[in-house]
Amino acid sequence: MGEATSRTAAKSTAGESGSNLAFAAIHKVEADGVHVFYREAGEANAPVVLLLHGFPSSSFMFRELIPRLADKYRVIAPDLPGFGFTEVPAERKYAYSFDQLAKTIDAFTGALHLSRYAIYIFDYGAPTGLRLAMAHPERVTAIISQNGNAYEEGLGDAWAPIRHYWDSPTAENRAVIAKAILNFDGTKWQYTHGVKNPDSVAPETYTLDAALLERPGNKDIQLDLFLDYASNVKLYPKFQEYFRKSTPPLLAIWGKNDPFFIPPGAEAFRKDIPNAKVQFLDTGHFAIETHGAEIAAAMKEFLSANGIGS
Repeated sequence: MGEATSRTAAKSTAGESGSNLAFAAIHKVEADGVHVFYREAGEANAPVVLLLHGFPSSSFMFRELIPRLADKYRVIAPDLPGFGFTEVPAERKYAYSFDQLAKTIDAFTGALHLSRYAIYIFDYGAPTGLRLAMAHPERVTAIISQNGNAYEEGLGDAWAPIRHYWDSPTAENRAVIAKAILNFDGTKWQYTHGVKNPDSVAPETYTLDAALLERPGNKDIQLDLFLDYASNVKLYPKFQEYFRKSTPPLLAIWGKNDPFFIPPGAEAFRKDIPNAKVQFLDTGHFAIETHGAEIAAAMKEFLSANGIGS
């Protein structure tokens, strides 16, 4: 399909400290038989930062981070298959697993000719991005993990019902998960739990996610991915081996009140990457919604300190 002709024009406006913030253009490109929707900003020859979102969100979660980084970096944020505005043709017969998500994003980076990039991994973006990093360690210049887990000790008690689903993937347990999580209240809770002022979270975030979850067939996609998340836990030792062998520069910047991925998961990176930088924020799972400016500043400082875009 190539790039779609429909896109927003790149714009800029006065932003923090009087700087200009470049707004993202939107595109679509075919990769792995999937029409991948993505947002992009920054100069074409700038160092690349690849932003990988999590459940139940999309590249929309990076709407404020992208312009804060685009003065120094080429920032690219795709929607994973099953999320946002990426379209998977029915004839593709797509298997929704984390292995397949990683293969699609690998194909996406190939379609955009990305040979070197830092990756921002959040939630589902972590097992997706880390599979990509293991396959192509020479391409990854740095990792920013925002509540993107790779250690058993980072799994919080909120995983209990999903762990039960892993152990007993019956239709009854599948229905329990769907009823408990795949609804407006469950989505809003993920955004607001652990946030000092829940009303500070923009309502369009969880409202958009909840609306997209209601698309025909999407809840089954999400339930398949919940079940397959067990494959990520089995891969944790491989992820950790990659950390030890490749020692990528790593910043773990973490909402410390996240019920899913708890602070020990951030601290654990230092076991395998002793120089990993760990920073906690007094917020929840979607830390970017309440601390976007702090995350952007920490990323810029971290990347510059490691010779990326300095």
